[in-house]
Amino acid sequence: MKSHLQALLGSALASASSALGKPMDLPPGLQIDAAKDARHGDFATNLALVVNKGLGRPPRAVAELLVQHLPASEMVERVEIAGPGFINFFLTPAAFQAVIPQILQQGAAYGCDRSGARGRMLVEFVSANPTGPMHVGHGRGAAYGDSLANILAATGWDVHREYYINDAGRQVDILTVSVWLRYLQACGENLPFPQRAYPADYIRQTSERLKQSLGDALRHPAEAVLAGIPAEPIVPAGADEKTKAALKTQQENYIDALIERARSLLGADYARVQRAGLEDQLAAIRATLEAFGVRFDRWYSEKSLVDSGFARTAIERLSAAGHVYAQDGATWLRTTSFGDEKDRVLFKADGAATYFANDLAYHVDKLDRGYPVLLDVWGADHHGYIARVRAAIEALTGRTDALHVQLMQFVTLSSGRMGKRSGNFVTLQDLIDEAGKDATRFFYLLRSHDQHLEFDIELARSQSNDNPVFYVQYAHARICSVFRQLAERGQTFAMEAAAASLHRLSEPQEKHLLTVLQKYPEVLAASAAQFAPHQLAFYLRELADALHSYYNAHKFLTTPRSENPPGGDPEVDDTELQTARLALIAATRQVLGNALELLGVGAPESM
Repeated sequence: MKSHLQALLGSALASASSALGKPMDLPPGLQIDAAKDARHGDFATNLALVVNKGLGRPPRAVAELLVQHLPASEMVERVEIAGPGFINFFLTPAAFQAVIPQILQQGAAYGCDRSGARGRMLVEFVSANPTGPMHVGHGRGAAYGDSLANILAATGWDVHREYYINDAGRQVDILTVSVWLRYLQACGENLPFPQRAYPADYIRQTSERLKQSLGDALRHPAEAVLAGIPAEPIVPAGADEKTKAALKTQQENYIDALIERARSLLGADYARVQRAGLEDQLAAIRATLEAFGVRFDRWYSEKSLVDSGFARTAIERLSAAGHVYAQDGATWLRTTSFGDEKDRVLFKADGAATYFANDLAYHVDKLDRGYPVLLDVWGADHHGYIARVRAAIEALTGRTDALHVQLMQFVTLSSGRMGKRSGNFVTLQDLIDEAGKDATRFFYLLRSHDQHLEFDIELARSQSNDNPVFYVQYAHARICSVFRQLAERGQTFAMEAAAASLHRLSEPQEKHLLTVLQKYPEVLAASAAQFAPHQLAFYLRELADALHSYYNAHKFLTTPRSENPPGGDPEVDDTELQTARLALIAATRQVLGNALELLGVGAPESM
């Protein structure tokens, strides 16, 4: 409807150009908004106020001139001018009713553009370190990234989904030594377990699998493991912050020493232990994401990037462009030339690559693979990382618009914020098992991703209208129940006959429901443009509310004359009205199903 009104206004402006003194096109500041008060019509536009700038005329006079040149439309009942020059449109009932055949004919394509014509976009999300199960914070990024990718694909983008496996850094070495130490304990060695290692049961499971398959083949005496390594300090209760920081540094040094000892004693078997740990954790992550309805087109290994030599190749390209320099034995990228607060280290003095060097190369590889638009979904704690990655991309390509980063704010449960190094935490799989996949995904999307989210597990599990996902899914199931009742009567719904009956939809609840249905394409487009899938979740609640209000106020199946007592149902045997109402709720069911599918939530036919 907005597109139709925009076309009418464009025609009016072109016709009125001579009277206005110069040819004019629709301005970029044009707004056509749904009226908040029915007394002001259905839609209002600020066109007269925008084009009046520079004309030196009263805006209201410009509005009057535009209204005089508006083409006739069967969708517009009348037009009024309000205030300083707003143009208010009052639509005909047919303008609202026209959305029903449009929805029923287009089905899943209503409001969508799946051409991919807007270009290729690579969406990288989740990318949790493969050092333990996914926690509830990862779940928010998974629900957001997957739903947004669905929405982008439905609005003209050719979307590719990718998970970046951080399998080449220090965290993976900590995973490796954690598994090996638990393996040694399983072999009977008396070894302390480091404070900075991963203590949870999933480490024991991998170590026990190694013990079963390899026996004592990887066993080394505790004395050989600990020889020459100072004992790990314990942070005492009540220690001041300075003391805590110093002792934690010593703990990190302790586990680094154990990593080097493991490399020395295990030799080539170090990679075997590491592979066992990674394989188990990646298998668990994949299983959780599959249960969550999240899929990826590619799982991209950081290790493969390093082993291929591409990381150094990317740095050489930056060096050739004059953006790299050496200082204090390290190799630096001059990111301050591109807006970063300080230059960044690429290679340390010992020649080891920083995480930034590998991540930079990964983003260069994305661009080289033919994805001009990159969308990354990161945790909120990566906020300071954005400028340096953008600086590197600009240094190589000259582009400032290639990378879009969306940050996920924290999630809390009744048990508090979670961290993976703790032995006790709530995993995403735990949450799915407790609340179900649909409720978990929908609850993650009920608040904008840039706001803190408190996840109410009890509400998510409840079977009541207070539960937003239950409320929305129940709307879909209610409509399905109406059509089951229709079939039980031996009747059918003929979509072809519906068009001739739509004029019967005149009740306030019907007009409201039609208005909400018309908004769907606009909401979908806005959700994509603003990277905001929560807008679609909000819309679903609005649509469900409109349906439930309609359901509670009116009957959809008229009473057969044979069952109608004297003075009973005034709509007895009114098949035309029944057909119109069935068409309306069929269209509502379609849109509910379309939007739920984009959010990765089921649309049940019964509840």
